[in-house]
Amino acid sequence: MSDIETVSCNEFEKSESEVQDGGLLPEKEEENLTKKKIVPGIIYLGHIPPRLRPKHVRNMLGVYGEIGRIFLQPEDYAIRKKKTSAGSRGKTFTEGWVEFKDKRVAKLVAATLNRTPMGARKRSRFHDDLWCIKYLHRFKWFHLSERLAYEKAVRQQRMRAEIAQAKRETNFYLQNVEKSKNIEKLREKRKKTGQEFEEKSWNFTQRQTEEEIQKAKQTAKLGKSQKQQMKKAMAKVQEFEKKSHSNVSLLAKIFNPSGSKQD
Repeated sequence: MSDIETVSCNEFEKSESEVQDGGLLPEKEEENLTKKKIVPGIIYLGHIPPRLRPKHVRNMLGVYGEIGRIFLQPEDYAIRKKKTSAGSRGKTFTEGWVEFKDKRVAKLVAATLNRTPMGARKRSRFHDDLWCIKYLHRFKWFHLSERLAYEKAVRQQRMRAEIAQAKRETNFYLQNVEKSKNIEKLREKRKKTGQEFEEKSWNFTQRQTEEEIQKAKQTAKLGKSQKQQMKKAMAKVQEFEKKSHSNVSLLAKIFNPSGSKQD
């Protein structure tokens, strides 16, 4: 009995050591590796109808899969300002990006919903609008944030340049106003003292534009051709006169035979 007990104890200890050393753990790891890693995917919305908000996009597309982040690009400030001055109050968007938790769902949504009506019911306000969806391959959300940051920096730089230009124009205008005031004061002083005030004048010639240069070239070419034509015409007239003088005697003999005999 003692031998049997020792064997069973040794086998039990071996099995425990195998489990601890990883004899059964690789099977679990293989099961975990078989499960595919879920990677998020992003789709691009090229058409955003009026009055469409992110909550509407989430409600309409959330049926197909879990949605993460949504971003809709608002329209330009200048266009928005014109519309508000015209009387429109609704905020509109130009394009959008939607992130799905699983990129397979994003691909399926882009393939099935593209060029299909947005609203399933006829009473829906978006029934007449079509989805314009494209799956962005290898596109991450930080790419979008980088692009938005770059556009914001460009917009701010343009705004700073416009403000600097406006400041320069206002300063130039104010300087000219001050100069004109000083000139008026000098003129009044000279009039009181009886002296003449002569304003400075600058005579300058403006450079010709490209159109004026081309016109001058064309007129010069036309003048040369006209001169050549006149020379040719004068040469022809002279030749004709020479021929007519040489034929005078012959014509006199033909038309005055009696006068030639008397002579």
